Amino acid sequence: MRLTTLSGSRVPQGPFKLMHRVYKYVLPDVERELERLRALAERIPDQELRTQALNSMNSKKFHCQGGGVYAAANLEHRHALIPLIVSLQTISDYLDNLCDRSTSLDPDDFRLLHRSMQDAVDPAAGLRDYYALRAERNDGGYLHHLVRTCQQHAAMLPSYGNVQRQVEELVQLYCDLQVYKHIRPDMREAQLLAWWERHKDGYPNLHWNEFAAATGSTLGMFMLFLAASEEGLSARDAAAIKDIYFPHVCGLHILLDYLIDQEEDQAGGDLNFCSYYDNEGLLVERIGLIVNRAREDVKLLPASRFHRLIIEGLLALYLSDPKVRRQADVRDVSRRLMKNSPLTRLFFLVNSIWIRKQQA
Repeated sequence: MRLTTLSGSRVPQGPFKLMHRVYKYVLPDVERELERLRALAERIPDQELRTQALNSMNSKKFHCQGGGVYAAANLEHRHALIPLIVSLQTISDYLDNLCDRSTSLDPDDFRLLHRSMQDAVDPAAGLRDYYALRAERNDGGYLHHLVRTCQQHAAMLPSYGNVQRQVEELVQLYCDLQVYKHIRPDMREAQLLAWWERHKDGYPNLHWNEFAAATGSTLGMFMLFLAASEEGLSARDAAAIKDIYFPHVCGLHILLDYLIDQEEDQAGGDLNFCSYYDNEGLLVERIGLIVNRAREDVKLLPASRFHRLIIEGLLALYLSDPKVRRQADVRDVSRRLMKNSPLTRLFFLVNSIWIRKQQA
């Protein structure tokens, strides 16, 4: 089925036009949003919460920049899209830091923390004490501010009511993953496999670790935000969009993220979904397969070339990361994945390196 209600007429479908918009509009707007949030984070009373909030913005800034690219497809609504994307991604990165380096291993604590992300995508939800089950609690209203910002800007999108259910489904999967992957190390894999048993019939072509990786991506949420910026989007089309992005585009995103973080995760004792492949050859084969399926999936979208650019941009962004050079195995995988790369991917590779140098 090809979607008909989303207009592709204003969407950049070539790399030069896309990057022009990224440099002129997206990066400056994302930077302004992050500066506002950084000013709030610097005033967080609790030292541990303040440290993790600031670290998440400093080390994971490129997540917000990458998510902001979706606003380039509808500049007229970037005043809503960019604050929404940046705030939701900041919640995600902040809570990931809190759970990764947590003083707690309590799944109820992790689930309550991530309730903030569920409330953030429901404009009618009330706020609650998301820190109630942990020792560090005084963030000076920082997390509440992020939730309210998301709610207010989601409500500004013309068709948000018709995408909300699909967004909430993706957020629920994301929150489940964050709970299962951060509990006691001896319990993680069993809980993840039990979770996979409940979902595997819907994704017969995936391995369990690939499904788990896909649930860790925010790209499907951002795509639905973009879709909601169009008038007249139907709930049926919203469901189709979710199925186009999840699991392959989302899975590619997070598998690449885990690929470059293998050394870091091993040192920190963190779970890494790329470590579950029997050998390097299978890792390359499976990521390559997911790349191809993602490319096929997005052909169903209007302005499908924009989404193909997203896929090539993901490969370029992650495989140009400085972490790749420090890991011999990852360098080898990167070379194999980049072999015979299309010119578009090489174009984004150069731009990714350039952007990093400007921010160094």
